[in-house]
Amino acid sequence: MGLFSSLNREQKEALGLLQIGTFLEYFDLMLYIHMAVLLNELFFPKTDPHTASLLTAFAFCSTYVMRPVGALIFGWLGDNIGRKSTIIITTVMMSVSCMIMANLPTYAQIGISAAWIMTLCRIAQGMSSMGEIMGAGVYMAETVPRPASYPAVAFIAVASSLGSLAAVGIASLVTSFLLNWRLAFWIGAGLGLIGAVARTRLRETPDFLEMKRQKLKEDIAASHNDLPEKERQPPSLSWKERIRFPNLMSFFLIYCGWPLTFYLAFIYFNPVLKGSFGYSSEEIIQHNFFLSVILLISCIFYAYLSCRIHPIKIIKIRGTVALLLMIAMPFLVQTMSSPLQLFTVQSLLLLFQLSGMPADAVFFYHLPISRRVTYAGFLFAVTRALIYVITSFGLVYLESYFGPFGIWFIALPITFAFLYGSSYFESLERKTGHFLKPLYKT
Repeated sequence: MGLFSSLNREQKEALGLLQIGTFLEYFDLMLYIHMAVLLNELFFPKTDPHTASLLTAFAFCSTYVMRPVGALIFGWLGDNIGRKSTIIITTVMMSVSCMIMANLPTYAQIGISAAWIMTLCRIAQGMSSMGEIMGAGVYMAETVPRPASYPAVAFIAVASSLGSLAAVGIASLVTSFLLNWRLAFWIGAGLGLIGAVARTRLRETPDFLEMKRQKLKEDIAASHNDLPEKERQPPSLSWKERIRFPNLMSFFLIYCGWPLTFYLAFIYFNPVLKGSFGYSSEEIIQHNFFLSVILLISCIFYAYLSCRIHPIKIIKIRGTVALLLMIAMPFLVQTMSSPLQLFTVQSLLLLFQLSGMPADAVFFYHLPISRRVTYAGFLFAVTRALIYVITSFGLVYLESYFGPFGIWFIALPITFAFLYGSSYFESLERKTGHFLKPLYKT
């Protein structure tokens, strides 16, 4: 494929290390989410179904509500200390959180303290994941030039999907063979530490180093202000890029899409599987494992497709089909009569996902270099925190009043916003001349 033949040895090594690290990071992050149907019963008090739904939503959202804070912290580190340091720190943080969870006593043993400690660990994991996925994506976009960066950054998303698949696979094995669930978290902690050590081999990105050099030149020029005018060195200000609000807003609107897709595909239908089709917690985990396979296959397909088609075209077509699917969703929910029909709907949601992948690199290029990790990470985090809270809590109440048609109040505005953001970035790419440039031929 054109991607790999165009990369030098250092770029290939960076891509490999980032994929391995992202795989391990998302294995740790998603392990609890896919085992939540089992672990929520161990770490939260037993209540009536409505309160249980709210507690489940709380446990799910706790991973994401503090992500904006993590994005600001790790964004500052990434933009001032370095991209490399950030992704190493976040990997260690994820591993330590997983280690604590592996040893945490249950609610039956220490009461409500178990729920609070587990929630704090999930918050720490959510914060560290911000520096990971955005830091790795920006690192790759700045290390590999266009158009090779399109699939290169997309394969970071593939690694995260593979990590999620491995997490649900381990969760399925642990529950199916009645193994101690703590074993899964010990595996996650160990793999996370391996990933952190492996990433020490990375080098800093060329764009970041160039920005630091230009800042240094400016500082030197400023220190010469006391010299005669003809001897002064003019400062280089090219690193001080203008912040364009429409770029930030469109980035935000596009990244609101994936939380909706993920929640509907992996979380929303779990009560249906349990209540209507009699699935056990173990069977739901196995069901989600096969959904994760669908997700991984679709991500690989879109990553390879970005070698032939500009990634903005890909996400616009996908978003259009997703809009039709969201319009039909209430009717599909009402007519489902078997787990296979439900699985088909969930698979369609993942195949026509509302996500920025494989166009992430394009979005990064339209953010200022000096604040690229901060802006990308913060906006990404806010979309996750906001949309996961809106979907998980909002649907509980909307469906109590409007039934399955309550989905429309959340799904349709988010889908339209996704399509608007995609069109805006298409216009930017056309202006810069990148949209019509030929890509790699496979």
